[in-house]
Amino acid sequence: MTIRDRYNYVLNWFRINMKIAETELDYNNDFQLLVAVMLSAQCTDKRVNLITPKLFADYPDVQKMSCAEPEVIYEYIKSCTYPNSKAKHLSETSRMLVEKYNGKLPDDVDELQKLPGVGRKTAHVIAAVLFRQPKMPVDTHVFRVSARIGLTNNAKNVLQTEKQLVKYIPENDIPDAHHWLILHGRYVCTARNPKCSSCGISAFCKFYQQNANK
Repeated sequence: MTIRDRYNYVLNWFRINMKIAETELDYNNDFQLLVAVMLSAQCTDKRVNLITPKLFADYPDVQKMSCAEPEVIYEYIKSCTYPNSKAKHLSETSRMLVEKYNGKLPDDVDELQKLPGVGRKTAHVIAAVLFRQPKMPVDTHVFRVSARIGLTNNAKNVLQTEKQLVKYIPENDIPDAHHWLILHGRYVCTARNPKCSSCGISAFCKFYQQNANK
C-alpha cells in the first residue's frame, strides 16, 4: 500500500462518516474561541467548558476582558492548568488586541503569534476554525493518531507531523482533517486500548495491520 493510497482511503472515510467536524470548545464569538483555545493548552476541552461559562458571562468580549487584571481572571480559571500564566496572557492579549488590532483577531498566523500566550498550535487553530485556512494544528491526539494510522512516518515532533500531513492532505480538507484526527483520537483511537474492532479505517491502518495477528 502506498502512502497516497492510505491517505485517500482514510480521508474519504472521514468525509463520509464524520460530516460534522468542529471544535468541542464552547464559544459565542471569535475572541471567546481564542480564550478557550488558550485555556485548553495541556488541559481538556471538558475542563475548559466548565470554566468558561462564568468567565464569558462577566467578560463576553475583548473590550471587557482588556479591563480585567490577571488576578481577577485567575479566580475564574484557577481550576485549569497553569492558571497564573494563562491569566496573565489573557489580560495582556486582550489589551494588545484592543490597542493594536482594534479589537479584531488578525487572520495571519504570524500576527496571531505576536499575542502573549499564543503559539503555533493556537494560531493554527484560530486560522483553521475561524478563517478556514489550510493550517494543521497538531496536538497530542493528532500526533498519536497520525503515526498509528501511518499517515506520518518517523515524525519526531509536532512540526514534522504537521509538514507530513499538509504534504498529502488537500488544502480544502486540512481545516476539517484537524478535527477528524482529534475526534478519532478522543473516541476511537484512544491512547490506551484503542477501539480497533469498531474502527472504520482499520483496513488501512498501519498499527492495526501490524498487530492484528499478534
